[in-house]
Amino acid sequence: MDKIKLSLPVIVEGKYDKIKILSVADATVITTDGFGVFNNTEKRAVIRRLSENGVILLCDSDGAGKLIRSHLSGLIPPEKTYQLYVPQIKGKEKRKAKASAEGLLGVEGISSDILRERIMALIAIHPEVVGEAKSESDVITKTDLYFAGLSGGENSSEKRDRLASELSLPAGMSAPALLSALNMIITKEVFNSICGKLEF
Repeated sequence: MDKIKLSLPVIVEGKYDKIKILSVADATVITTDGFGVFNNTEKRAVIRRLSENGVILLCDSDGAGKLIRSHLSGLIPPEKTYQLYVPQIKGKEKRKAKASAEGLLGVEGISSDILRERIMALIAIHPEVVGEAKSESDVITKTDLYFAGLSGGENSSEKRDRLASELSLPAGMSAPALLSALNMIITKEVFNSICGKLEF
């Protein structure tokens, strides 16, 4: 079955949730690392920046998931947030020794069919969340960062901070973190244009 192409990034709690969403959707996915997002200023700043164009928020249906969803909803303008919910289903994820405190399946534990149904229901209400994924030629690569002087060079860190400032991203981002953020918010053409403007 073809994957659903989503034009907006999807925010989930953990890496296994990311794997699950990528099994049914062609999308950019960012993880909160559970409650880690509460104290991770870099990730919070990236989420705020991503939300300028809109994000899909998908958290577990248990108490922890609701708390993370509430926290993120406070960071992101409501008009830019597309809430995606999974049903409350009793059970235990296969990789876990025991069920969660509330005995509910998380995003990673629900079936792909249910997740697909929920995404299609969201699309029926908000067709704007569907779109074409970036073409391979439009993806910014590690090589692009290197040739722009944003990694592996003497002043790379300072250049990354200048680029981050230009894009309203936090200072002090590592090259991999910056690369991930860039691919979520701009095209390679825009990247090249900004690098030219900043004379990298």
